Amino acid sequence: MVKRIVANIKTNDLSKASLFYQDILELDVLMDLGWIKTFGNNEESKVQISFAEQGGNDTEVPDFSIEVDDVDKIYDKMKKEEFKIVYDITNEEWGVRRFFVKDPFGKVINILSHQ
Repeated sequence: MVKRIVANIKTNDLSKASLFYQDILELDVLMDLGWIKTFGNNEESKVQISFAEQGGNDTEVPDFSIEVDDVDKIYDKMKKEEFKIVYDITNEEWGVRRFFVKDPFGKVINILSHQ
C-alpha cells in the first residue's frame, strides 16, 4: 500500500522556497539537511496523483495542487509579494475557487479551496 507521495523540485537555491512555501502557505519545515528542505504539516491526507490533458477551462496543467483553508487570503499574499499569477482567481463550476501561480522555481501551482 502506498503511504505517501512527495513532490521533489530541483533548485540551486533552497532559500527561495521559504517565502513561498513557509511564510505565505504557512507550511512547517519538516526536514532541513542543507541539500534538501521539506515543508509540510501533520495533517492526515489522502494519497493522490492526477494525470490530465489540460488544467480545466483550457488552462495549462499545473505541476501540482495545494488545497488551503482560505484561497483569497493566499491569493492576496501572493499578489503582495509579486508572484506571477498565471490564472486569475476563479470560481469553477466543479466546486472549487482557485488560481494558478508560478513558484520561485517556475512551477505552476494550482492553489484552491473547495466551495
